[in-house]
Amino acid sequence: MASREPLINPVKLSELRPTQITVGLREVREKQRQWREHVDRDGPEFLGRHMIPVVIGPRGRNYIVDHHHLARALMDEGVKGVLIEPLADLSGLTKDAFWVFLDHRGWCFPYDAGGRRVDFEQIPRSVADMQDDPWRSLAGELRRAGGFAKDATPFSEFLWADFLRRRMKAKLLEHDFPAALTQALTLAKTRDAQFLPGWCGPDPIG
Repeated sequence: MASREPLINPVKLSELRPTQITVGLREVREKQRQWREHVDRDGPEFLGRHMIPVVIGPRGRNYIVDHHHLARALMDEGVKGVLIEPLADLSGLTKDAFWVFLDHRGWCFPYDAGGRRVDFEQIPRSVADMQDDPWRSLAGELRRAGGFAKDATPFSEFLWADFLRRRMKAKLLEHDFPAALTQALTLAKTRDAQFLPGWCGPDPIG
């Protein structure tokens, strides 16, 4: 489907619907910090450079298909409206058909904070209601630290989050984030991770 023209008039953040259940709140806080650096100097320009991609769903509602962390950060900072970039108009689909379509296009991620796939009904209706997945925060920090490369694969950081979740102690992540990041960097270079998007191995040990 061809991309549609961006909407220049701001859309209320409170009316945007997510297509995933979780975010990494540590990642959200980092994006809040970035916003604060720009809000007084070039806030409107910043929003213009970071339009939220959406698809138009049943009843004409706008569903976010990327930049969930930014949307949550802006909402937590009190921003009322954002610019959106519609990617497709799926308003003619039934609710069930809409979610199946998104699922097959890689435009939704119906997994909870434990990494378990759940019904589409459990995806929240507001950006404010998305749950925290600390493993997603660790995956984001791992990418920034050079543990893996940025990749166009949809939800690639969530794939890394699930990889780490299955191999590390939750208590370490909860009580010592720097130590958890160090361990994650080691795991990211092993051949166990070679199937993941953006892998930067191989393991130097062989």
